[in-house]
Amino acid sequence: MSGLTRRGLAAGAATLAMPAIVRAQAPVLKVGLLLPKSGYLAQAGQSCHRGALVAPKVLADFGMRIEIMDVDFESNVDMARTQAERVINAGAHCIVGPFESGAALAIAQVTEQRKIPFVINIGAAPQITEQGYQYLVRNFPTGGQLVTNGLALIKDLLAATGAQPKTAVFVHANDTFGTAQRGAMDALYPRAGLPVELLDKIAYDPKAQDLSVEVTKIRALNPDVLLVVTRSADAIKLFRDMVRQRYTPKAIISPGSPGMYDEEFYQGLGPLADYAITNLPWANFNAPMTKALEAAYTPANPRYRFAAECFNAGFTFEALLVAADAHKRAGTTDGEALMKAVRATNLAEHVMTGGPITFDAKGQNPNIVSACVQNRNRTPTVVLPVAAATEKPVLPMPGWQGRS
Repeated sequence: MSGLTRRGLAAGAATLAMPAIVRAQAPVLKVGLLLPKSGYLAQAGQSCHRGALVAPKVLADFGMRIEIMDVDFESNVDMARTQAERVINAGAHCIVGPFESGAALAIAQVTEQRKIPFVINIGAAPQITEQGYQYLVRNFPTGGQLVTNGLALIKDLLAATGAQPKTAVFVHANDTFGTAQRGAMDALYPRAGLPVELLDKIAYDPKAQDLSVEVTKIRALNPDVLLVVTRSADAIKLFRDMVRQRYTPKAIISPGSPGMYDEEFYQGLGPLADYAITNLPWANFNAPMTKALEAAYTPANPRYRFAAECFNAGFTFEALLVAADAHKRAGTTDGEALMKAVRATNLAEHVMTGGPITFDAKGQNPNIVSACVQNRNRTPTVVLPVAAATEKPVLPMPGWQGRS
């Protein structure tokens, strides 16, 4: 377990054996950070991790103290559950993570039983906040929120560009997140009022070697727009197979998923990554806390661009911010009191787009909004809404040929 030594585990076990009042006097909040730093989700997990590593310094400047207990669950849901148990036994006062919805559901069972607050950084499956968990909050949109906001932005995109696509196909991973997004599309697309006929919905295995079979199906349908729910590794495979089979849609748009704005995506595809569009929450670069995070992030991670990392890094930082702010207000690490403070969160100063960070009765933050982010010169660039845009959207996108 990364970041935890045998001595640390023994010390944590000793801490758990002490009376609750001793734990309550701890001056620093110990946060178990569970991320997939290896396995098929490694790129995203490491991106989240880079944002977490600079968080203690930034939070200290805002008068909050945390200590991160760093754990890799290797993109494995069963390991996420066991690692949550281990880090709590080692003395963690709360859990932050895990990027993946299936892992979030597994960890939630542990934190609920142990009465330890769990702050989700990224994970959109609706059932996470629909099962009555009392020790869980999510500072991230549900799949339904992502799709609702994403489809609304597609209408704005068509109006802004004058494009008139007629048909679309929806392609999604068959994991927990992708299946949840499929359910949201089934429910919401017919009511979205888009003048685009949805021809089919195609699932794929994100662990597959390639997506040539799926692209063959898509190419036979020849939709104007490809709607996608991907992560970076499978998005790269999808694009490469589209280029090989000479299929060029007028637009490739995610109504709300990671992947097409990641550094791995740009490095894997070069100019072929440009003009893809993702509708999702994004960092508010005018916010003082975003500026503080970027100022700490850039020298600590000289090989990575904050502009391409701000989604993963920003939401992970905000999850740590929620925990640290609650600890500061509660004045204790007692699980019940700390969770009460977490649920009472009201943070106007934060990093990502949207209103104050608050949580409803289910533990969901309802105030997050999305932006339309288009890849331009291998950089994620806000093109809508107009008030936040730095460039105008391009639609239809240029063909693959001629991009070098």
